[in-house]
Amino acid sequence: MASLSTHVLDTATGRPAAGLRVTLESADGSVLAEAVTDTDGRVGDLAADLVAEDHVLRFDTGAWFAAQDRTAFYPEVVVVFSVVDDRHHHVPLLLSPFGYSTYRGS
Repeated sequence: MASLSTHVLDTATGRPAAGLRVTLESADGSVLAEAVTDTDGRVGDLAADLVAEDHVLRFDTGAWFAAQDRTAFYPEVVVVFSVVDDRHHHVPLLLSPFGYSTYRGS
């Protein structure tokens, strides 16, 4: 089965997004895992048993920015991705108060 990790970087400050809540859901909305990024902005083992199907990562960016007394345009970032094989999947998020980007990492 496939595994999953994530990493969030605040590109406005050039620092890791520590303390950001991340939720992993199946395509039908069932919560599979929840975690908070560590001091390096990472969740190393979010899931270890993903089946081949679409999944949803929800990043609670609004609460994270609010906790830092910063305003942000996106209160939540939702990334839908497909698990198609049994390899490790890494989904990084590059985040700023007014934009974000993501990609398939390694």
